[in-house]
Amino acid sequence: MKYSIVGLLLLWLSGCASLSEYSTYSVTQSEMESLLDNQLTELQDQARVAGIPVTLAVDDMSVEIGPEGREIVQLGAAATATVKAFGFSYPAKVNLQIEGLPYYDSDKKAIFLRSLKLLDSSIDAGGYKGNLAPVSGQVMNLINGYLSNQPVYELDTTNTAISVLSQIPLEMRIEAGRLTLRPRSQ
Repeated sequence: MKYSIVGLLLLWLSGCASLSEYSTYSVTQSEMESLLDNQLTELQDQARVAGIPVTLAVDDMSVEIGPEGREIVQLGAAATATVKAFGFSYPAKVNLQIEGLPYYDSDKKAIFLRSLKLLDSSIDAGGYKGNLAPVSGQVMNLINGYLSNQPVYELDTTNTAISVLSQIPLEMRIEAGRLTLRPRSQ
């Protein structure tokens, strides 16, 4: 009798530990970076700068969640802008630093970035290095348009615990290096 009570108590405690483990869900910088890297092939567009056709392609993205204790996500984007004129192709490397506010959409069970802001831009094109606002603006429009429709992270609702957690109202918190989803406190 004594052992069965101890066994039930241990079973109950392990259930409580499992419940608290599944009551929060965290997304790390590396998980978000991995998802964005897998989607980079979709980040290509044709644009015009000063009437000249330019092909824009994002080559790499980096993610920083909650830098300096701020409630934002920063993205670093390395892109190639290729100008085709007079039968020649002129590639230019464009680097951008962008920040935005993360937002959890409970209907889509995904995290999006909104209110994107350009922090810094640079270009390296055929010996010229500096800040070139027209190309930066086009790349920024490409990324902003893409991120308005595509999440930076989607919950894996095929996992039973995550599926159950996503059915209740969740609040998102930004911690150093991660976004945490928890049941909303009343």
